[in-house]
Amino acid sequence: MLHEWIPRELAFLDAHVPTLFVAFLLAAGVIWLMDKWLAACAIYERVWYPALLRVALFFVLFSVFGLMVY
Repeated sequence: MLHEWIPRELAFLDAHVPTLFVAFLLAAGVIWLMDKWLAACAIYERVWYPALLRVALFFVLFSVFGLMVY
């Protein structure tokens, strides 16, 4: 499993940062790319509330990355 070799904390500039922060940054980057792709494919014109879709996709992706860590 992935969570067996990922540490719970990472040292970043002499400060211990939880691994979920890295998962947050990774999810934000993936969502940013996915957002550009969904906008280019005009998916946001077909949904009722695009901001809600963005938040829901981020929450799902961040949860998946978080479960991979813990």
